[in-house]
Amino acid sequence: MSEYNPLPLVLAAEQFARLPGIGMKTAQRLAYHILTMPAGEVEMFAETLITARKTVRCCSVCRNFTEKETCAVCSDERRNQKLICVVEAPKDVTVIERTGGFDGVYHVLHGLLSPMEGTGPENIHIKELMERLAGEVDEVIMATNPTIEGEATASYISRLIKPMGIKVSRLAYGLPVGASLEFADDVTLVRAMENRNEI
Repeated sequence: MSEYNPLPLVLAAEQFARLPGIGMKTAQRLAYHILTMPAGEVEMFAETLITARKTVRCCSVCRNFTEKETCAVCSDERRNQKLICVVEAPKDVTVIERTGGFDGVYHVLHGLLSPMEGTGPENIHIKELMERLAGEVDEVIMATNPTIEGEATASYISRLIKPMGIKVSRLAYGLPVGASLEFADDVTLVRAMENRNEI
């Protein structure tokens, strides 16, 4: 930003630029917008973010975001508890739920295996998944993104589960390689879920 801009404006833009998908130009526009908002609205905006960060935590069962000990999906007795869909992040649960085409439960890894970034099995919630499989589970669906890291993670977890006699399937490739679940349309996601393959 220009050296003539006030330091608080520059610092606000730098904070917005730290968010995923926000470049410096967009960050600057957001910072300018915040400074033109009424002070009460800015305080409410900031307070909402702080409250969300303080009150939202991980479900004790599936690791999805929730305000309670157990999330709404895990608490729902109508859900098929014997069918677990493994995803990378909480946002992927939201994307799949939006389709209305899945009646099982989830397990959120909060990351993918990536040796280049120093992310190993101990850095994501694989151990918790394996503990869940000690109960009655018929199938685990690997719904990680079709990237190198997503494939490596799905393959690694599949090798751990196979000796347990539990079916492990992978979302069918209706999803383009290198794409993110977040940007897939509902029809593609439903077809990918219906046409999943065992791995």
